[in-house]
Amino acid sequence: MPPTPLPRDPIEEAHRQWTDHGWGAVADGMAAVTSVMRAQQIMMARVDEVLKPTGLTFARYELLTLLSFSRTGALPMAKASARLQVHPTSVTNAVDRLEAASLVKRVPHPSDRRATLIEITEAGRALALEATEQLNAKVFGQPGLDAEKLSELVRILAELRLAAGDFASGGWPPA
Repeated sequence: MPPTPLPRDPIEEAHRQWTDHGWGAVADGMAAVTSVMRAQQIMMARVDEVLKPTGLTFARYELLTLLSFSRTGALPMAKASARLQVHPTSVTNAVDRLEAASLVKRVPHPSDRRATLIEITEAGRALALEATEQLNAKVFGQPGLDAEKLSELVRILAELRLAAGDFASGGWPPA
């Protein structure tokens, strides 16, 4: 059940307070940062609700999906960490949980004795596909914005991420 909407936008009120307290020059920035953080909470709640029956967290889902998209179904732990943009400890934790559920397995790297590969199992592939179909139907296919606004949001957020050094352009953000 969705929460009862507040009678007034608290971020709008914070913007007013920022301005009244002499911080008007940065009030829009505060409202933007706070809005993105709140939007992230809303999206994560929707994702978590969909993933809960699968037993996956979003981090574990992302790792399974990354592995399922890889050519061989396996990646070195360090490469998975880099592609997911998370600390290696986070990947190790996710792999521990996924391995305990028989969704991935650790295997020796064929050419680098120091590295370990994470390999998705058939059960992991099936669960990743099931979770993706549910997320596509209930979250990604219904993000809460029309197509034009959604495209603009993706472009704006990509610009923000690019400016922060999140990635080298390569044609992104879309025009």
